[in-house]
Amino acid sequence: MASRTYGACVLCQKTVVVRIMCRGMTAAAHPQSEVDFLNGAPHRKHPGVTNLSTLRLPEELQRTAQSIIQRAQVKKLSDRAHSLTHFLWSRKTAVEDFTLRRKAMSLEKILWEKAKERRGDMDDEVLEGRIRKKVLSELKRTTYHWTPMKASHSCWGDTLKEMVCVDSSGPMNSLAERLLKGDNAKAEPHIKQVYFRQFLPVSPKVQFDMVVAAFSLSELSTRKEREQTLFTLWRKTSSYLVLVENGTKEGHQILMEARDTLLKKEEKIVRDTRTASVFAPCPHDLMCPKMARLPTVPCNFNQHYHPLASPGHPERKTEKFSYLILTRTEPVEAERTQWARVIAPVLRRPRHVHCQMCCPDGTLQRVVVTSRKHSRDVYRCARNSDWGDQLPNIQQEEADVQTDSE
Repeated sequence: MASRTYGACVLCQKTVVVRIMCRGMTAAAHPQSEVDFLNGAPHRKHPGVTNLSTLRLPEELQRTAQSIIQRAQVKKLSDRAHSLTHFLWSRKTAVEDFTLRRKAMSLEKILWEKAKERRGDMDDEVLEGRIRKKVLSELKRTTYHWTPMKASHSCWGDTLKEMVCVDSSGPMNSLAERLLKGDNAKAEPHIKQVYFRQFLPVSPKVQFDMVVAAFSLSELSTRKEREQTLFTLWRKTSSYLVLVENGTKEGHQILMEARDTLLKKEEKIVRDTRTASVFAPCPHDLMCPKMARLPTVPCNFNQHYHPLASPGHPERKTEKFSYLILTRTEPVEAERTQWARVIAPVLRRPRHVHCQMCCPDGTLQRVVVTSRKHSRDVYRCARNSDWGDQLPNIQQEEADVQTDSE
């Protein structure tokens, strides 16, 4: 009996020794250890975690908004709000004039060819009028869709010295001021040092640490207008320019267009010689790999939020958004660890994790992360990561990676 117990103890000791040796071999094979990128942080709070918590309007703004809505007594407000949201989400970028003319000429040619086969005794002038109406109707249906600060304060509080809000709509500026003052024109605003303007300041003399344009570029009808607006925003930027659009194909395409404009083009007169570079979400300044895929899938992320309380509506909603942050800051010394961006939900499975990532070399990769192949630290960080976070760029064998071409 004693010999059996002794043999079991020896076997346990050998097992422990083997495990320690395996861990040592894994650490040697994967030198990217906790010291490299964790900087002493726990895995669930590693440097790549973005922590997109569920958002809620401050209590003061919620009360004021509810007060304004009740006093306005707008009929079918909920249905109207839903229709407006659907319109904003589904709208397309306006077609450029030359594209519209080319499509109109092509349609007109096709309709004339069909009309010649069955025109009969119809007068040319009458036929031409009918064809023009059909062209306009088809363009309107398929192509030419013509139609008749608070978050900053919650993040940075009193450290913000000045906020300038620009909106071309005077009524929207007035409504924003009413919200800040609790629907009382004589009251002090809840957030200090907020100024409203109806037009963008074009002078480059005064710059701001951060410039944010949320859902604004999609309001501009032509690419030329968007480029001019971008250069104006960039002139006002001292450190970071943040662009946000709907998480749709159109929104993503507008942001990639803006990215190319500021990375590849220059104004005739350059007043700030610091060049632009991508800060987030892209881990590189190369072409977006998602734009090279067919069918195109937008690069977007999820944000949970609590809407204004109203009967019959959910307490929590989720919004898909696309964003781009460009910076003027001087490039820092290259880090030892290169980071990739997680661009899809992380699939957690027993002893392995599936991650789809945009990598620093400008490629998309689907990686299966395990503790044995990629080190315990990388595996635990991947398991604690989510859509939109960053992970150390994982170098592994081709058999474990599926690239964009696959």
